[in-house]
Amino acid sequence: MTPRPFGATGLTVTPIGLGLAAVGRPAYIDVGRESDLGQHRSVEELERRAHDLLDAAQAAGVRYLDVARSYGLAERFLRSWLAKRGLFPGDPTVGSKWGYRYVGAWRLDAPVHEVKDHSLAALERQYAESVAELGDWLVLYQIHSATPDSGVLEDVAVLRALDGMRREGLVIGLTVSGPGQADAIRRALDVRVDGANPFGAVQATWNVLERSAGPALAEAHQAGWGVILKEVLANGRLARRDAYGGTALGEAAARQGVGTDAIAIAVALANDWVDVVLSGAVAVPQLESNLVAPSVRLSAADLESLATLTQPPERYWSERQALPWS
Repeated sequence: MTPRPFGATGLTVTPIGLGLAAVGRPAYIDVGRESDLGQHRSVEELERRAHDLLDAAQAAGVRYLDVARSYGLAERFLRSWLAKRGLFPGDPTVGSKWGYRYVGAWRLDAPVHEVKDHSLAALERQYAESVAELGDWLVLYQIHSATPDSGVLEDVAVLRALDGMRREGLVIGLTVSGPGQADAIRRALDVRVDGANPFGAVQATWNVLERSAGPALAEAHQAGWGVILKEVLANGRLARRDAYGGTALGEAAARQGVGTDAIAIAVALANDWVDVVLSGAVAVPQLESNLVAPSVRLSAADLESLATLTQPPERYWSERQALPWS
């Protein structure tokens, strides 16, 4: 991994980062978790798994790590690993998020796993919690899932609080999801608090199936924002060669001698406006397969062929919404 600037934020990242959403809590929206994890999902087992992934990522040169308040104990797992490693703030770069609260009580069968709350009280409470876990390691703090209908981008009190954090040296960002991602990004680009935009980063879903946020992400990059791509493997679906073996994705993987996951990540990295693509691996071999992606070279013909897999955003998000927590 070659370090690179994260937009104009002053932070340093690498082309692939590691997100801990899938190992910070027992249940998540990922295809194949039953075979990946089985019933081995105690706090101790998932912390050990998170540490193994973090060790492998560190050894491979990965320098961006992504957590959130709603990712169960992901912040705590990351803190214990950082302390164990004796690493210093700033290397790796650490980002977290506020706006969802984990309520799953460490149960696979919980009726609700997380609750959304974009109020000022939630920001103040969750920011204090994140700082208590991560301290000076926390350098990027993001609104978790700022959709056009959430109202958070019009909440003056929240925006002023975020701008205050920015003025104290924290990079402020937002994550977006759903078919209205592009609208949310453009609204955020237009936000002003006392003449300044508090935001300097955006994290969005972009993959070979769902590309609708691309133009807005390019605008964010042009504005100097750092750009992170999440769900590049479509919650694990694009890592399944059995599902995509006969498609352009499977054919490209066969030609290159790599997994479909590496091709999907390579397509994302081919965008000149992206800084970081997140791996959501739950096992070291998965991470190692993902990390092949920067060495994959795709031709213009490959990229054109892979573009045929693109779905209408409404279809993609409808199918994603139907995925079970497992």
